[in-house]
Amino acid sequence: MNCNQEKIREGITLHTIKTEKFKTNLLAVYLTTPLKRETVTLNALIPAILKRGSKNIKTSDEISKKLEEMYGASFDCGIDKIGDNQVLKFYLESINNEFLPINENLLKESIDKLLEIVFNPLLENNKFKEEYINSEKENLKQIIEGKIDNKAQYAFTRCIEEMYKNKPYGLYKYGYVEDLENINAENLYNQYQQLIKNCKIDIFISGNINEKILEIVKENENIKKMNERQAQYIISGEKLDEQNEIKTIEDRLEISQGKLVIGLNINEDTKQSRYIATVYNAIFGGIPTSKMFQNVREKASLAYSASSSYLKHKNNIFIRCGIEVENYEKAVELIKQQLEEMKNGNFTEEEINSAKTNITATIKSIPDEQDTEITYYFGQELSEIKMAFEEYESNINSVTKQNIIDFASKVKINTIYFLRGN
Repeated sequence: MNCNQEKIREGITLHTIKTEKFKTNLLAVYLTTPLKRETVTLNALIPAILKRGSKNIKTSDEISKKLEEMYGASFDCGIDKIGDNQVLKFYLESINNEFLPINENLLKESIDKLLEIVFNPLLENNKFKEEYINSEKENLKQIIEGKIDNKAQYAFTRCIEEMYKNKPYGLYKYGYVEDLENINAENLYNQYQQLIKNCKIDIFISGNINEKILEIVKENENIKKMNERQAQYIISGEKLDEQNEIKTIEDRLEISQGKLVIGLNINEDTKQSRYIATVYNAIFGGIPTSKMFQNVREKASLAYSASSSYLKHKNNIFIRCGIEVENYEKAVELIKQQLEEMKNGNFTEEEINSAKTNITATIKSIPDEQDTEITYYFGQELSEIKMAFEEYESNINSVTKQNIIDFASKVKINTIYFLRGN
């Protein structure tokens, strides 16, 4: 594998990806913690507060100025939901040392600055700065309320909420507006301290790097001060119970085009089944030659868009369509027919080969983008399935038609969600 790992402290892992493809080094810090209703909004607010300033770089303007002095380095942060985990993400990209006009260690400075922002926050009276809290609470409120603006994504989120009702994965990664009122500088800092003490910390460094990286990270003052910690995170989260009836949910908004999302549950979860699921999904709705695209969108003209995606961390497939409201029943019926076609083996070797070619091309392209490669290896970290790209391709190519037919019988509709106009 191209990614080497070193344990720095309990629950802190350094991942190094040596590559000469790029003129930049990309650094990433991931803080992974279990999704919980009582902390999801607090955690979502933390990256926004940290980017406002640290102990030694006290404002966002100072951070921007420092990045500019580092030959135009860039910093970004965000929130993600992977399986039953909430992930706080921080990135810093800077020019590789060998392309600098003078001899200096910009990589070490980049590491120090990123770890400073994440692990050495700005405090006032042993809590976060009140001014920053108030403005970032308002920004987060706008993000939460703004999720309704993208109707397709909103429908997808709502389907997951209903499908995983009262389960961690059903939580919205940015949290909830009703929580914001009770968040203040003191309790948010307390949550930050608990997060740093108990979360899984992964540090990724991609670029033309050398063996001194491990020493630089180990000797960083912000890393050295972290003792007596543990890593709490979820590998395999709560699975959906098998149900006799399909759950049907309908919402209404002022929209001109209906949004149909169908959540499929896969009643099998083994290492091999994940590769079969990837090929199955490509044939069914994952690529332009898929059954969903060709039959629902092109031939029947029942959808403006028709596709499916496989979420391996939850072992689900989600079908997503944009349709005219009056075509709802016809579209659902035709989609069910496509699922039956898969069960009956009504797909060709040509379709299988097309799916495999598409998937393997995607795998081969992973090292072409530093952030994509880091995301790939981090996904492996949370699934505890480690493999090189070549092995991944081999596993995909080993999937047979009979594997797919056997697998198709284990795919069941769990939830049908429809967002329609008033």
